[in-house]
Amino acid sequence: MTTESLAAAPPLRCWAPPGVYAPQTDTRLLRRAMLREEIRRGADVLDLGTGSGALAVEAARLGGRVTAVDISWRALAATWCNARLNGQSVRVRHGDLASAVPGRRFDLVVTNPPYVPAPGTTPPRGSARAWDAGPDGRLLIDRICATAPVVLRPTGALLIVHSHLSGVEETLARFGAAGLRAEVVDRARLPFGRVLRSRLAWLRERGLSADRTTEELVVIRAEHA
Repeated sequence: MTTESLAAAPPLRCWAPPGVYAPQTDTRLLRRAMLREEIRRGADVLDLGTGSGALAVEAARLGGRVTAVDISWRALAATWCNARLNGQSVRVRHGDLASAVPGRRFDLVVTNPPYVPAPGTTPPRGSARAWDAGPDGRLLIDRICATAPVVLRPTGALLIVHSHLSGVEETLARFGAAGLRAEVVDRARLPFGRVLRSRLAWLRERGLSADRTTEELVVIRAEHA
């Protein structure tokens, strides 16, 4: 299915049970960037932290051979169900980021990791694992930057979405340090959601929000230099 025919296809059916991250603005922003990659039939695609599997299923609809990874069994179950709801085949793998696919390389990697700064040092539990990412919001982002060269084929690309609160320049710098060329390819500004509103005082104490109550989401594209 081409990008043009996908636009005319029936809307994606997506089920997100309690505890699984449902598609939101960041998902849609990452999807838009993914569609610009023009996935060719048979391309190997990796969705790291797949959640409901919305992006994995979309990539499969475009003809990709998709592997979806998550540390949550419930998320993998949702991804498996959503693939079948939409008549697609997606491999699901349980594990911690790229450790779930050792030795494999991909033409395209897409990832919407947890990126919301969170007070305290206790690892997130339950549904909060889908968004809480430590005091600087980079609990998983830095690991993704470091392992990207290992999972990308020489001509492959990685797309990652996260908030400006998590340090866009830091991500670009870390990709560069890993030998990749990276740039911001899309962005959107939106009001703080429920979680960020509940942490507004803490965010201001840390100098992360000033007087703003909006965040900018960005999609960063990285490839071998």
